[in-house]
Amino acid sequence: MIVEISAGGEKIMEQLLLQVDGLAYLPVFATSLALGLLIGMERERSPAARAGLRTFALIALLGTLLAMLASRMGSPWILVAGLIGVSAIIISAYVGDDDEADPGTTTQAALMLCFCLGAVVWYGYSTLAIMLAITTTVLLHFKPELQNISRNLTRADVASMLQFAVLTFIVLPILPNRDYGWYSAFNPYQTWLMVVLISGVSLAGYVSLRLVGQRYGAPLLGFLGGLVSSTATTLVYARHSRNGEAMGRLAVVVILIANLVVLVRLAVVSSVVSPRILPHVLPVLLCGFVLGALVTFWLWRSISRDGEMPMPQLTNPTEIKTALGFGLMYALVLLCAAWLSDFAGSGGLYVLAVVSGLTDVDAISLSSLRLFELGKLGQHQAVTAITIAYLSNLAFKFGLAATVGGRALALRCLPGVIAVAAGLAGALLLL
Repeated sequence: MIVEISAGGEKIMEQLLLQVDGLAYLPVFATSLALGLLIGMERERSPAARAGLRTFALIALLGTLLAMLASRMGSPWILVAGLIGVSAIIISAYVGDDDEADPGTTTQAALMLCFCLGAVVWYGYSTLAIMLAITTTVLLHFKPELQNISRNLTRADVASMLQFAVLTFIVLPILPNRDYGWYSAFNPYQTWLMVVLISGVSLAGYVSLRLVGQRYGAPLLGFLGGLVSSTATTLVYARHSRNGEAMGRLAVVVILIANLVVLVRLAVVSSVVSPRILPHVLPVLLCGFVLGALVTFWLWRSISRDGEMPMPQLTNPTEIKTALGFGLMYALVLLCAAWLSDFAGSGGLYVLAVVSGLTDVDAISLSSLRLFELGKLGQHQAVTAITIAYLSNLAFKFGLAATVGGRALALRCLPGVIAVAAGLAGALLLL
C-alpha cells in the first residue's frame, strides 16, 4: 500500500505505527526495562531495601507507559497522577511498620527517580536517562565509601567547600565584566575568575589530601601537596628530612613531585585561560616535566619505603582572606606587567616575572596569559615570562629546602632541579 504524506504526514506515520500493534515502540520499553533492572539489581543486594529487581523494572515500565498515554491523549495529568500513585504505594509500604530501625529514604527516592527515568525515555532522552541511571546505581552501590568520605571531612573541610561555593556562585556572577584603569588591565570579573580557578585547583588537592592521608606514600602526597601549595609542601618535608636517612630520601621525592605538579597546574590553567597559547607553552612545560619526572622516578625507585610520611600542615585555600589576597596580587601584577611591557619592553616584564615568581608563580602566569589574550603581549613573551617565573619560584624553593633541610637535602634535590630547569630553558631556546 502506498501512502502519500502531505501536510498531515506526522499523523499518518503515527497511524501506520499503530497498525503494527505498536511494535515500533518496543526498543523504548526495552531501554526502560534495562534501566529499571540496572538500579533494581543494586537494590536487590541491600537487606534494608524493600524494592528490588522486579519492583524497579515495573516502576520504570510504568513511567514509560504513562508517558506514552499522556502524549497520545494530550494530557500531562496522566503522568502526574502516575507519579502520585507511585508515591502513595511507597508510603503505604511503611505505614503500620513495627520495625523501629530507621529505613532511610534512599530506596524510595530511587523508585521515584526510576519512574521519572522511564518517562524521560519515552520523550526521546534515552542517552540522558541511561547516564542518570548509571550515576544513580553508582551512588547507591558506593554508599560505604561515600559515608567514609563524609566522616573523614572535618567542619573546616566543609567550610572550605562552602566558601568556594560563595566565591564561585555568589561573588563571581555579580561582578562587572568590564575593563577599568590604566591599560584597561583591571577587569573585576576576570580577576575574580582567576581567583576561582586557582582556589578550585587548590581546594581539590586540599580535600584529597585530607581524605587520602598517608595511605599511598610519597608520590601521591607530593602530587596533592603540589596542587595545594608546593612552597608549603617543600617547607614541611625539608624540616622532616632531618629525621633520618630514609625520611630524607622520601622528602626529596615529595618535594620534587610537588614542584613538577606546578608545571601540570600551569598547563591546565593555560588551557582554561588562553587555549590559543597551548601549542606554544605546552612543549616548554612538557620538556621540563619529562626530564624532571625521569630523575624523580629514578630517585623514588632507590629510596627506602619504611616509616610513615608526615602530613603537610596546609591552610584552607578558599578562605575569603586568602582569596582576596590572591585577587589583589593578581590585579597588581597584571597592572605592573602591562606598564612594564609598555614602558621597558620585554625586559621589564621578565624582571617582574623573576621578582613575583619568587613568592607566587600563579599571579604572573595568569597576568601574562591575560595580557596575551588582550593582544598586549606576544606569544613568545608570554611563554618566556611564565617560564622565568617558574624558574624563579623553583630557585626560591630550592634555597628554602637547602636552608631548612641542610646540605644533604640540597644535594639530593639538585639533580631533579637541574633536570627541570634544563628542560624548560632548552625548550624555550629551541622553540
